[in-house]
Amino acid sequence: MKTWHIAVHEMRRIFVSPLAWAVLAVVQLVLGLIFVMSLVDYANAPFMGDNPPGVSEVVGGALFGFSAILLLLVMPLLTMRLFSEERRSGSLDLLMSAPASLTEIVLGKFLGLAGFMLAVLVLVALMPLSLLPATDLDLGRVAAGLLGLALIMCAFGAAGLFMSSLTAQPTVAAVASFGFLLLLWLVHWVGYQDFPFSGVFHYLSLIGHYDSMLRGVFETSDVIYYLLVTAVFLGLTVQRLDMERH
Repeated sequence: MKTWHIAVHEMRRIFVSPLAWAVLAVVQLVLGLIFVMSLVDYANAPFMGDNPPGVSEVVGGALFGFSAILLLLVMPLLTMRLFSEERRSGSLDLLMSAPASLTEIVLGKFLGLAGFMLAVLVLVALMPLSLLPATDLDLGRVAAGLLGLALIMCAFGAAGLFMSSLTAQPTVAAVASFGFLLLLWLVHWVGYQDFPFSGVFHYLSLIGHYDSMLRGVFETSDVIYYLLVTAVFLGLTVQRLDMERH
């Protein structure tokens, strides 16, 4: 119950912020353009052969793939204030002295952020689903793409939450989050090089597991990977606050 109260409070803080609405508007505008451009390309492309790609593969794949890149850029802006702003204003001490465990505080903050991520996911989902009355949409592929997008957003959010717990400067938290997420993203490139342990890097890549879902391949290992990444960063955030408390 305490987690829920903190989550509602955090969600209210996010949605009353002009930054959140600006991010939401920019994300929707950019993804809307990507969706329309992909749709026009699909309509004009001279697909040949017995098994041409479907609209879900071409339009949905482009939309979900670009969504992950765009969210990597904007998610640090949303997570940078979660703890750093409270630390700078002095309200973090009051929050940590409240009758709630650090785990409840961290989960409440994360669930509040998840409310914003859910709004982004719904708006993204409406674009391919708007084609449903006119096309034979592969709903399984769309569902796998949306699940992958939701999971990768959770990983981004948890990593940003941890970075925000490390500093009292929101700008520093945003830059650190962006750099760290970009580093995790580039691990995918290292995984394809002829380096020692490249297979390990490939498995640790955020993109590799997301690509599988974009192809409509649902594997439990991909879901577990993202849940583990999210849980690790949330656990590190709890540990960081526990060190500060003592």
